[in-house]
Formats: sequence, C-alpha cells, structure tokens
Amino acid sequence: MNYSRFITTVSAARKESPIRLLTELMQRSPPSLISLAGGAPNPNVFPFKKATVAIGHGNAVEIGEDLMKRALQYSASAGIPELLSWLKKFQRNLHNPPTANYSPEQGQMEMCITTGSQEGLCKVFEMLINPGDNILLDAPTYAGTLAALRPLGCNIINVPSDQHGIIPKALKGILSAWSPEDIKNRSHSLPKFLYTIPNGCNPTGNSLTAERKKEIYQLARKYDFLIIEDDPYYFLQFEKPWAPTFLSMDLDGRVIRTDSLSKILSSGVVEFYKTQRDAMLIAADKWLKGLAEWYPPAAGMFLWIKIKGVSDTEQLIMEKALQKEVLLVPGRAFNINSSEPSSYVRASFSLSSPAQMDLAFRRLADLIKEA
Repeated sequence: MNYSRFITTVSAARKESPIRLLTELMQRSPPSLISLAGGAPNPNVFPFKKATVAIGHGNAVEIGEDLMKRALQYSASAGIPELLSWLKKFQRNLHNPPTANYSPEQGQMEMCITTGSQEGLCKVFEMLINPGDNILLDAPTYAGTLAALRPLGCNIINVPSDQHGIIPKALKGILSAWSPEDIKNRSHSLPKFLYTIPNGCNPTGNSLTAERKKEIYQLARKYDFLIIEDDPYYFLQFEKPWAPTFLSMDLDGRVIRTDSLSKILSSGVVEFYKTQRDAMLIAADKWLKGLAEWYPPAAGMFLWIKIKGVSDTEQLIMEKALQKEVLLVPGRAFNINSSEPSSYVRASFSLSSPAQMDLAFRRLADLIKEA
C-alpha cells in the first residue's frame, strides 16, 4: 500500500520525538545501563505501592510493587510492550490477519493502545481527513463518530444499509461516479475511507454478513479506499457462526480496526446481554406491535425502533416521554445532519431489568397512541 494520498499535510509533516525514541530504547536496554537521558519521574516516590483487584468469577489479581511501578511510569508511545505483544497474539488467534505475517517492509500489521476506541478513531480521522475530502459511512451511525467528523470539514457520503448492514450494490452505485481514469490517477476526489460498525451497529443493531464484507473489500481494492472497522461489539454477537472480520481478509493493509475493552472486559460476557435483548424483544412485542417496527439486533446493546405515524420523534421523546418518565434517544441524533427528522428511537437493553423494560414500553405505547 502507498499511503501518501491518504495522509493529511499536517500528519505528513510529523516527525518522531527523539525523547520518545530514547524512552523506548531505554526500556529495551539491560539493567546495567545508566541513563541520564529521560525526564521520567522517580518510581520510588510513587504514592501507590500495590493493589489487589477482586474478580467477580475468579481469583484476585495481585499488582505487586514492581508491576505498580511499571504501570505508573512512562512507557513506549504505542503502549506497554508486554501488553502490545499479548494483544497482537490475541488478534492473530481471533482474526489471523494476512498482514500479521508480512515483514515490516511489506506492511506488517501494527497496533497501538489508546484511551478507548473513541480516542483511536479521533486520531485516525485527524490523520486522514483534509477539509473537503470525501468519506463514506452508513448512517444512522454512532453519534460520537459524527461529532468527531463534522468539525474536520469532510464531505460525508451516506451509503444505504438494511438489517444486514451496508448494501454492496448501493455502495457500488455511489462509487460509479468515479471513472477508471480517476482511479488510475488517484484523483483527490476519490473517497479516502469507508467507516462502518460491522457488528451490532450503534444504533441500528445491524451486522454485516460475510458475503457483503467480501464484496465491500473488493470495492475498496478497486477504488483504493481504506476501511475503518469500528468493532466494539465483536464479542457481543448473539448468534453463531460469527462473520469473519475485514481485518481477517485484509491482504493490502487497508483496514484500520478499532477494538474496545469497555464492551467486554468491564461489562461482562455475552450471555447476559443476549438475555437482556430477548427480554426487550418480549416487551416490544407485547406493547408496541402495530405501533412500531423493529428487527432483532444481531449484536450490541440497542434496539432500533421505527414509530409508525410519527415523522419525527424529537419532540415526542424530549418533551412528552420525559413527562411519562421514560427516556430513549431520538433517531435524529444518529443522522449525518442532526436537524433532519427521524421516525426512529434507540432503546438500550444493557441497564434496565426486564420489569423496567416492560413498564417503559407500556409508557411509550401510551405516548404513541396519544401522538
């Protein structure tokens, strides 16, 4: 891959910090090295010495003094080396990306750790987007992504999707606006990337099938755009088999994947959320049948509901629903243009009990009837 057309002028001008390079060099050196180079704090005066973390379904995790010093000290820019090494092996075991076996000169898979995938996405967007650039995504989509993209001045092209994610035929139709000559000359107007949440899309709950992913990847190769695979709900898929990831089929090094520990390490395992989803579907079927439409989400934490006979849910939710003591997210929050009306609402099944879901949808049903 030649990434020169993708990188912004600002990103292309960045140089590695010699101080950070020294930090990484020091960490790879033997203990006998005497370093007067780094401005790292002295670990002997760190206020936290050790910790014990109680685990919900296992033994406690002990963080001793040496490990605590490592945890609180400066590290390599990409992350603590041992953690990076473990995560790379983890990705190999899960996805077996072809690029993991390439040499660095060929474009070997690399990884860095960020403070949540949202920060990673922001860094990626700022690395790639110049004002006026064309980018592709399937809206409605995650409001945080839209908030990060809007200030960058890019032209967001919406790709139609259904309950199985992006529709490849529709994507192909959009891309046909660019000629073979544009592709050959690497025209500046070619879309730089396609952003998508392939599993349990927030807010729709849609998941891309394996066949569609293969078609989309081939279009990315033909029209030379990157794929940003934002996959926080990969481990919250409710039905097996799981479709292969874009990363697993990436021969070129054109897939930038973001994973998130917040949806798995801190929030538990998939069986709980599947039970929660099923409880919400039961409540929806009980109270909203005939008043609304929805598809069972294949992954994630959300049910995307279309309210019949209501062209825009903003007032219904932000004013009337609050009076009835039920709160959902109006659909327009997930539109590229947040002022465009939406007949949808997003309901989360991660926190509420089945009894609360039942009562909430009963109240929502009353609201819809009144509207």
